[in-house]
Amino acid sequence: MYEDPVRDALRQFMAERDWQQFHTPENLAKSVSIEAAELLECFQWGDADLDSAKDELAGVLTYCVLLADKLELDPDTIVMDKLEKTREKYPEDKVRGRSVKYDQL
Repeated sequence: MYEDPVRDALRQFMAERDWQQFHTPENLAKSVSIEAAELLECFQWGDADLDSAKDELAGVLTYCVLLADKLELDPDTIVMDKLEKTREKYPEDKVRGRSVKYDQL
């Protein structure tokens, strides 16, 4: 298991409130989606309220870290693994400056 001060602070915060009992993978995944929708709402009508966007983004990241922790996954590792897969799907020489889906290259 990796060491991370953010994850450790979140674990402590949750333990102090006895909230781990509610943190099933399903509930955490739902919470990621809910927080992401709230983040999107910050941009709904044009210019974002950056203070609100910052708070909502923190909520998304918090639930992502909690979900990774629950699944015993290292966030840095899974992001880097996904980046490598995406590099293979979207070779730089074929997609530079383009926003097409990989199956349209």
